[in-house]
Amino acid sequence: MAQRRQDGGAGDADYGALGSTYSRYRRPDPRIAAVITQALGEARTVLNVGSGAGSYEPTDREVTAVEPSAVMRAQRPAHLAPAVDATAEQAALRRRLLRRRHDHLQRPPVAGPSCGPGRARRVTRGPVVILTCDPARVQEFWVREYAPEVLEVEARRCPSPEALADGLGGGVSISTVLIPQGRTDGFTEAYYGRPEHLLDVEARRAPARPGRSSTPR
Repeated sequence: MAQRRQDGGAGDADYGALGSTYSRYRRPDPRIAAVITQALGEARTVLNVGSGAGSYEPTDREVTAVEPSAVMRAQRPAHLAPAVDATAEQAALRRRLLRRRHDHLQRPPVAGPSCGPGRARRVTRGPVVILTCDPARVQEFWVREYAPEVLEVEARRCPSPEALADGLGGGVSISTVLIPQGRTDGFTEAYYGRPEHLLDVEARRAPARPGRSSTPR
């Protein structure tokens, strides 16, 4: 089971320390939201693991959101249902979800093989969508010439699309999600045409969550 931090968060990013301004900078972009909606297909029930502040969470279906960080849960807008305080690995949560299987699982970027994409198959009937980054592609970003350590950390956070596909057990398609200029979602690569935002300390502190480059499903 993942080690939980003081605010309940788990994983390699301390959202208790970094996530207080998340919703200010990580605002869902409608063009990316449309891609996710298409990937959801006809699913009526969605399990959103690592749901954070609710970015890109569908509002036209029944959603069970799971988020261990209290700081991130507190930033969820009022129109979204409260998130379950748990990690995906917790046995009690698994028992609860197994009693009511979901049509679809939407998972934000994952960090390392311990996230277990194979677990997603056990609690869903339908597709699994992972909006993530390709660690090889992220290192091609021009910021590498100025701050290679930043991109190296980001690249280590996510397995390759091929590793995710293996973990899901086949039947996986991978599609590229373009990063539009002027995007409202503020993650590092989104500022390729607005580099002045990379000098904003709070923008740099906003940890990575949904909104990357490729979507295995």
